Amino acid sequence: MSANKNTASTAIFYRQVRDFVEKTPVWGMAIRYQTKPDERSDMTLISRRVYGRPDEFLAVMAAAGLDSVEQELPEQLLVLPTESQLLTLKTSARFGDFE
Repeated sequence: MSANKNTASTAIFYRQVRDFVEKTPVWGMAIRYQTKPDERSDMTLISRRVYGRPDEFLAVMAAAGLDSVEQELPEQLLVLPTESQLLTLKTSARFGDFE
């Protein structure tokens, strides 16, 4: 995958997660996760705790509305896509292993 395509798919995936967060009603299917103080500067901790692996930090970042990994994450309730919803978003954005 080229760098430009990867950057574009990353941006699309980020936007799709943001849209998911903004459009999911309180009763809608999603994972709700209350962040903890030790996760403030390490979104991979949330990724591990929610998805069982550290590599979904971009989804966490997007759900929190952060622009970069250097931003500190305030304690908040995150709305995150379920595993199957995450796969759908990744496939649609052609993000990760999906080309």
